[in-house]
Amino acid sequence: MKMNFYDEFQKYRETFIKDLQGLLRIPSVLTEFNPNSSHPFGDGIHEALEYMLKLGERDGFTVKNVDNYAGHIEIGAGEEILGVLCHLDVVPTGDGWKYPPFGAEIHDGKIYARGALDDKGPTMCAYYALKMLKDLGVKFNKRVRIILGTDEESGWRGLKYYLTKEPIPDVGFAPDANFPLIYGEKGILTGEFSGNVTCDGVYQFSFGERTNVVPDKATAVIDGKFKERFYKFLQDNDYSGSVKELDNGTIEVTVNGKSAHAMEPEKGLNAGFVLVEFLHKITNNKLVHFIHKYLSFDTRLTKTNLNYTHEVMGDLTCNVGVCRYENEEVKLLLNFRYPLNTDVEKMTRVLSEKAQEFGLTYKVISDSKPHYVDPESELVRTLHQAYIKYTNDTETPIMTIGGGTYARSFKNAVAFGPEFPNKEALIHQPNEYAILEDLFLATAIYAEAIYNLTR
Repeated sequence: MKMNFYDEFQKYRETFIKDLQGLLRIPSVLTEFNPNSSHPFGDGIHEALEYMLKLGERDGFTVKNVDNYAGHIEIGAGEEILGVLCHLDVVPTGDGWKYPPFGAEIHDGKIYARGALDDKGPTMCAYYALKMLKDLGVKFNKRVRIILGTDEESGWRGLKYYLTKEPIPDVGFAPDANFPLIYGEKGILTGEFSGNVTCDGVYQFSFGERTNVVPDKATAVIDGKFKERFYKFLQDNDYSGSVKELDNGTIEVTVNGKSAHAMEPEKGLNAGFVLVEFLHKITNNKLVHFIHKYLSFDTRLTKTNLNYTHEVMGDLTCNVGVCRYENEEVKLLLNFRYPLNTDVEKMTRVLSEKAQEFGLTYKVISDSKPHYVDPESELVRTLHQAYIKYTNDTETPIMTIGGGTYARSFKNAVAFGPEFPNKEALIHQPNEYAILEDLFLATAIYAEAIYNLTR
């Protein structure tokens, strides 16, 4: 079948937008994980999962809900499975939105919502690609499954559970990154510093909600005598912040930064680091001084000589994502994206030594090893050709990234779109949006790719 799937898609534009808006309006943010609940990831994520499965039923696909942990939409026959790995959960919205983050409003050809690009928009692209092929009567030599994950932004518990109940796909892609194609992903490691630290004038200190997001707000409770000095700090450095008077002679100071994805922390401004810049001058608090000495404004870990780099995968990056300090107890969570040649054991040893200087301990919480697929493989070549057919872009190279997608869940899978080269991407930031024409084009590319992978 020789067909231009972009032209074929045009008849689906209105229903695509309607279905996408319905999905984007569901606030599918993880509230808490409760394995004893019928909705283990909360009502919002469950609603998003049910929404997609009902679309599948509406359009005549085979659908399966795997114990409310994940699900799939399937068509085709055969022993092999082509998995399209999507996720329906989104990160918290944060502040600073121009339009309601779950409004799915369209302005100037852009649809604004949390999840528009990560990953509800691409999920709908993959779904409509498969729907279009089904409506055309295409026969598949594999089972094609759109796998609907529910916990990608927090811990992958949904997909991990799914893969204990369902067979691992033989080949696949995750529409959750960049075009032309991602054939390698850095390792993702979460580390934790903890311990007990005497207040020394800092009674509370907190920033961040997720390790994979650069914190855009930080707060601390300190002695009220530092109020004017704090205001001067903000003014002298052109930072944004505020002061709240408390009852006991203390004040709560707040600073604002800029959020960004943890794979590119240098694109954000870590509010925790901004506040540490002030606090380390007025206190002997060991947590503050530890962050200042070894972590502040150092996304490449140069201060600890752990700045690994790789000729293909690039630099190790570090995001200090979550801090909780109260009642003299410390919990500090870091997110590392590391390339192939990183000595993780050495990194753990060095960070433990640095922590001990300040009475803290360090441990690894989780570690997902780097993922790499041969760039000359049939999978990579097939997907890349689908991209080239609809873009005529032969110049932009396929690449590796610091982000982590579901593609790393099994050996023969890569990340594939939906972000086109040289486009603004506000993933994990306020005012996330997707350009509708880009989503339409991505749908055609996915249809071409699925068709060619199932011949």
